Amino acid sequence: MPLTRETFERLVPLIATGTQYKYYWGKWQDFLRRLLVSFVALTITWLIGKFLGSGGESIKLIFDAIAGLYWLWCPVYLASIRNNRYRRLPYSGFWRGNVLDVYITEEVLNEEESVNKKGELVITENRERRINVEIGDKNGFRARVQSPIQRIYKEIRRGSPAEMMVFSKKTDLSRIEKISDVYLPQLNLWIGEYPCLRRDIFLEVSDELSGRQTNRPSSQRQRRYPKR
Repeated sequence: MPLTRETFERLVPLIATGTQYKYYWGKWQDFLRRLLVSFVALTITWLIGKFLGSGGESIKLIFDAIAGLYWLWCPVYLASIRNNRYRRLPYSGFWRGNVLDVYITEEVLNEEESVNKKGELVITENRERRINVEIGDKNGFRARVQSPIQRIYKEIRRGSPAEMMVFSKKTDLSRIEKISDVYLPQLNLWIGEYPCLRRDIFLEVSDELSGRQTNRPSSQRQRRYPKR
């Protein structure tokens, strides 16, 4: 079901949402890395300030603020860059299908190189178990979404309804370039690598297209927006 560009831009925000910010905030190791970058950047701006002297105070203050708060604004910047990859595609649609299969894989996140006592190079793989959910519809479209394992994912079953957004360069959506994270309405559960959608607005669109505006539990209803 094609969506208007106005709805598309409401669903995929230009600026990071809270969920997207949390995604790029990462773990404490990621925070420490950003904090180290802020410290190094502040040191550089301090040296630049010494070089410029008193004449560059206003410029130095601006760079100090940018460098010192890098640890805070970096997740917003990264999420906004990723959102823009979706927004560059001109057409979008609302897709509804079913879960075809669910299975677990072990994925390599990164590799670390070290040298043992004998001087030999040792490569250590950091792996993570992930859930894979294959979805599809009666027209033959199939896709797969992946996410780190969570206990709640045990409830996912084959045949469960699934909803998401699809993105394309073609007006008829005949070729899909990207897909969003997937919503499973029976479980009120989202699954996917990156939360690219404004989930409150997606639930509204889902309700409008299926004519069930009043059937969703009050805990899941969101404030209303003007119709598309």
